[in-house]
Amino acid sequence: MTGALSERQSRAALSRLFEPSDLVGMALIRAVGAADALRLATAEVPVSAAVQQLVTEVLAEHGLTGRRALLSESMDRWGPRVADLAPQRDLETIRRLGGTLLIPGDDLWPAALEDLQLNTPIGLWARGNPGDGLPRHEKTVAIVGSRDSTHYGASVTGDIAGELAGSGYTVMSGGAYGIDAHAHRAALAATAMETGIPTIAVMACGLDRFYPAGNEDLLRAICERGIVLAEVPPGVSPTRWRFLQRNRIIAAMSAATVVVEARWRSGALNTAHHAASLGRALGAVPGPVHSANSAGCHRLLREADAVCVTDASEVKELCGPMGQELEETRVAPEKVAERAVHDGLCVEDLLLLDALPIRVFSTRDKLAKVSGLSLQGVRVGLARLELAGLAARNASDEWRKNR
Repeated sequence: MTGALSERQSRAALSRLFEPSDLVGMALIRAVGAADALRLATAEVPVSAAVQQLVTEVLAEHGLTGRRALLSESMDRWGPRVADLAPQRDLETIRRLGGTLLIPGDDLWPAALEDLQLNTPIGLWARGNPGDGLPRHEKTVAIVGSRDSTHYGASVTGDIAGELAGSGYTVMSGGAYGIDAHAHRAALAATAMETGIPTIAVMACGLDRFYPAGNEDLLRAICERGIVLAEVPPGVSPTRWRFLQRNRIIAAMSAATVVVEARWRSGALNTAHHAASLGRALGAVPGPVHSANSAGCHRLLREADAVCVTDASEVKELCGPMGQELEETRVAPEKVAERAVHDGLCVEDLLLLDALPIRVFSTRDKLAKVSGLSLQGVRVGLARLELAGLAARNASDEWRKNR
């Protein structure tokens, strides 16, 4: 990169340099602004003691205290990605696809995202038809659930999403198989002759590809009549960490989150966790007591103070006065979802686990670039994953997931 970059170009570059919810990176942006944060993060200019102190203070304001070396350690993580930064290329790619990069301060920037505080996205890459602007927060409902949905779940989702979209609400989900896809399709079908934004899909990968591939036609239809969003730039692949982090965007942009079907451990419960921690209204659809696909919904009703909803009119209540009352009652995050097998891993180990290939072996240098970790972080993380039985290496000291 050469020459001074604009705010949009700087945020485009930072969205490739930092992983979603990189709190140190976000604190650096808050402390000095995007343009200076990019110059510091890429070592174009040295980090002064004053900057280090500012970052430490921003983290402390958000309840994050720790060693002052956090910034220098983070720069070791960011280093392997610096050579791949090409913000002008990324902005041209999204423009060629008919999209844009939204950043804080833009007229279309969703104000509700500011509730995420330090977790607010650096920017939102967008494709689609915003019309007169993004929908109002109080008129947006997230509908999420199992990828392996049942006929019951598909039917209930279609009824709720269709009626909501037909009455002027925007249905938001993650573009995945199962409940997500049923919600998007029902919203599109219900507003075939109407104006407005029927549905929004939030992706965990760059918008130059449609993922999952089986939903390509659906996602293209959303691009034509709704909006597809991502916080990562074109060319970035989906990982488990990015899927989990995009759920916070779905929850934050919605006045209410409704879980239609979810197993005892389900990604949909992660979205419910974010909704609860943000004080958003949370609804769950009851199902057959013998159905594993409804076990997670029943747990939300029993342990997370979710509201039982069975139709669109009850969901609308969550977005009105009843929902506003519910926002005053915060739910302890640990009550929303049971810990999964990998939940005991730290963030760095989750990123590294995502970067490990399944079948072929990869070098430490490549893993550092893919994961966004420093070489030292990769070495230490691989040792931890190997001890946990999650990583395996060959005689050439190359690594992959342990099958």
